[in-house]
Amino acid sequence: MTDSKKVLIVPCSGIGKSYGTVSREAAYQVAEDDRPGQTRIVPLALLVMGDEESRRLLAENPAITIDGCKLACATKMVAESGGEVAKDYAVLEVFRRYRDFKPSGIAELNEGGKKLVDALAKEIDEVVDDLLREGGENA
Repeated sequence: MTDSKKVLIVPCSGIGKSYGTVSREAAYQVAEDDRPGQTRIVPLALLVMGDEESRRLLAENPAITIDGCKLACATKMVAESGGEVAKDYAVLEVFRRYRDFKPSGIAELNEGGKKLVDALAKEIDEVVDDLLREGGENA
């Protein structure tokens, strides 16, 4: 069972906003490049629609949420879907730690946005490692 344990990443779906793009790009970087096989993205839209498979995954695995704005939709939907948020990130809070990385652009992030994605992804990578090291006791 531990072999199939994954950390779920639930990013914001804020379309048309730079912070939403940072959220999604960081999720892709973690799931596809940094920690493939250890993580899985759960789209926020599936949770909103009440998708049973997504709800089952949340019940069985720890989740990390990445919110692009103060509405915290990803974090709220994970909780409403029966999941436990092991760690939540707000892109604006991450930006405050890396003020030189001001994101701009939507379809294509500027250089600052790409650096912010990278910084956020590295923070998430550490949390993923910690959660998997703990053996999923938080799940």
